[in-house]
Amino acid sequence: MDPAKQRTSAIRFIVCLGVVSFFADMTYEGAHSIIGPFLKDLGATAAQVGLIAGLGEMLAASLRFFSGRFADRTHAYWTITISGYALNVVAVPLLAFAGNWQMAALLVIVERTGKALRGPARDVLLSEATNVVGHGWGFGLHAALDQAGAMLGPLLMAFAVARSNLFGPAFLRLGIPAVLALVALLTARAAYPARGVPPPSKGHQPLPKVFWIYVASAGFLACGFVDFPLLGYHFQKTGLAKPAMIPLLYSGAMAVNGITALIFGRLFDRYGIPVLTFGILASLLALPLGFLGGQAGVIASVACWATGLGA
Repeated sequence: MDPAKQRTSAIRFIVCLGVVSFFADMTYEGAHSIIGPFLKDLGATAAQVGLIAGLGEMLAASLRFFSGRFADRTHAYWTITISGYALNVVAVPLLAFAGNWQMAALLVIVERTGKALRGPARDVLLSEATNVVGHGWGFGLHAALDQAGAMLGPLLMAFAVARSNLFGPAFLRLGIPAVLALVALLTARAAYPARGVPPPSKGHQPLPKVFWIYVASAGFLACGFVDFPLLGYHFQKTGLAKPAMIPLLYSGAMAVNGITALIFGRLFDRYGIPVLTFGILASLLALPLGFLGGQAGVIASVACWATGLGA
């Protein structure tokens, strides 16, 4: 294929997957923005909310190893990716009908499992196209659409909760972007049937010692990183924020996340790892500000949480 046409085709494919992620992140981040106070209304305790959020994220991260290996062995990248997004369509809207926190917890874990299933396979499809246009530019374009969805989903939830003053029915609205994500993915599959065969692997390379030091430090940091469902639960229980304000705070956090990621990325390229220290210190402030800072600390806490996430 002519290089110019190959580049154009690759960009279109990246945009197609970016649209998929746009709608998928509207769904996931919209649900994530209200899951804490929703579980509180269903009778869950703070410890249970922390356990549900933590278990969901652990599954989303750890299952990627197995789903990635499975995708490499079978080369069924499209099938695995479509299956992961299909779980999204089922799990998130069904939260509206969860009659107790146990059922809601199960649906949260199903949604996180879908993310773990689709992530590695989708990234293989994406990397094949970014190899043509440049990995930085290609993944950056995809991430921009992804982050736009992450901001709009919570805004949709803020609107829905403001109208009904209830969290449960708001999840039904997320069925629309969930279905649109799956439709966009199937459209991309039909438009680009040749995608999905990665270049030959160069084999596994041994990881350097510094990698394991970095992984261990990141793990310890994550152990002390409070997630938003627990913050949202606390804001709802103590009355520090009105119900509709909680997803609005999350939407703002996603904007801060995107901006600080760009800033810290630039600074990291220039000054290296010491720059991350400032992001870590900011994330540490989220705990005392969120739980001890009263109403004045709510916005500051969420901003610090998002800054740490971006860094």
